[in-house]
Amino acid sequence: MAKKKKKRKLGDEVLEENRKATHDYEILEELESGVALQGSEVKSIRDGRISLKEAYCQFRGDELFLLQAHIAEFPQAHARNHPPLRARKLLLHRRELDKLHDAVKTQGLTIVPLVVYLKSRRIKILIGLGRGKKVHDKRAAIKERDQKREMQRALREHR
Repeated sequence: MAKKKKKRKLGDEVLEENRKATHDYEILEELESGVALQGSEVKSIRDGRISLKEAYCQFRGDELFLLQAHIAEFPQAHARNHPPLRARKLLLHRRELDKLHDAVKTQGLTIVPLVVYLKSRRIKILIGLGRGKKVHDKRAAIKERDQKREMQRALREHR
């Protein structure tokens, strides 16, 4: 029997998922992080106007920032609006930051945002520590997915 994939339990509502990250990176570890946001950003994210497609995380000094995450301006904020592509500080414990910093420096891993979700009225980001996939790894994953789909289709038709 096939091994079941462990389903991760996220918060109340998933607002945005970075599906490109799981295609481009082999995710080794996941961490939940808070994020420092302005009021207009919170409103815009709750409306679902966020994109993580080009987003990545990077250390500046000893703090971790989310870069290139596009959060659209909130129309009702007018003069108190935010720049859509500003750097946003991720909120993690010091030991978590040190662990991530060591992994990035010594092992050459990358930190990518995977999911933005609500957890008890707070906006959280699931970040992943990953290694970039090579082209042949991506092809193998696509081939495996297609084979699995064909097997499921054959089982459905056989019944």
